[in-house]
Amino acid sequence: MAEVNKVVLAYSGGLDTSVILKWLEDTYGCEVVTFTADLGQGEEVEPARAKAQAMGVKEIYIDDLREEFVRDFVFPMFRANTVYEGEYLLGTSIARPLIAKRLIEIANETGADAISHGATGKGNDQVRFELGAYALKPGVKVIAPWREWDLLSREKLMDYAAKHDIPIERHGKKKSPYSMDANLLHISYEGGVLEDTWAEHEEDMWRWSVSPENAPNQATYIELGYQNGDIVSIDGKDMSPATVLAYLNKVGGDNGIGRLDIVENRFVGMKSRGCYETPGGTIMLKGHRAIESITLDREVAHLKDSLMPKYAELIYNGFWWSPERVMLQQMIDASQAQVNGVVRLKLYKGNVMVVGRKSDDSLFDANIATFEDDAGAYDQADAAGFIKLNALRMRIAANKGRKLL
Repeated sequence: MAEVNKVVLAYSGGLDTSVILKWLEDTYGCEVVTFTADLGQGEEVEPARAKAQAMGVKEIYIDDLREEFVRDFVFPMFRANTVYEGEYLLGTSIARPLIAKRLIEIANETGADAISHGATGKGNDQVRFELGAYALKPGVKVIAPWREWDLLSREKLMDYAAKHDIPIERHGKKKSPYSMDANLLHISYEGGVLEDTWAEHEEDMWRWSVSPENAPNQATYIELGYQNGDIVSIDGKDMSPATVLAYLNKVGGDNGIGRLDIVENRFVGMKSRGCYETPGGTIMLKGHRAIESITLDREVAHLKDSLMPKYAELIYNGFWWSPERVMLQQMIDASQAQVNGVVRLKLYKGNVMVVGRKSDDSLFDANIATFEDDAGAYDQADAAGFIKLNALRMRIAANKGRKLL
């Protein structure tokens, strides 16, 4: 076993990472630095400090990363209209490269020679954390306890905690049967009844949204202001990136928007069912496509659409810090210079409908598109030559006896 003097642990203060903290000390004889990230998960992160102090940790990092998360990760992803496998808005995936980045920064600041995380050997997160870490600090040692220890059940973790006097909070209320992950973009649910792909998800599972059936009977209208592809204002009021997303989560959740139940293909090879609430992201995707529809050139828009599945796959598979993702991001960002203007949306019982869009950079020309008299702006006779030229290769093939049926 390689010598480790100091390790930075991604630490939540829950059962798993509390056990990992003690296990690292005992197994590697090293000093542990804890890092807790506030990504807008909606839970108090400060108690993690007291728990770490109680376990004798001397260097404790608790960072509010909400603005950086939305500004530098969520917004760039939505400039590409990113959706994985046609449905998933990558709420968990996009948070991991930021956590990996901060783990490495803290390792450099504290002189640590290793990092550690609580991701299991079955999931995608181990890949995302570690690919990011190696890209940013090639020589760093990564310790993944779930791939090394034999504490492979909650009962064994609890026994270990009791044996080593590790403080674990015990709540009187019933523990959720779901494995959940939350940040400012989404909250996910796995496990429990969801492991039966035929069973309907339970209504009381959802945290951020009302059911569409119970949403208000009156529609909500909002106006999103865009600059260079990013939302900078809502209803004329300037907002920071994190404030934008928090507001859209609230108004979207209130209108039953953003629920999803899917079976996705994990990078590690298995299929996994998950439920997701992404109200703000669902609104953002609809609004961004709407403003692009009037400001992007047709071929640029189509090229972006053809690149998006690859971009989504890179994020899902943990390659945010790869040269190919950076190259794609540069292309995507270059396309956003004229993606400016305002989109008006109507939110009603789980639906997001575009009801207006305008921009000083709009390529929509009403004089050409009109069904009324266009005063010669468009010569309809030009279409005949266009059609014949596009049909030429097919006409030649037919004349040569090529059969299509």
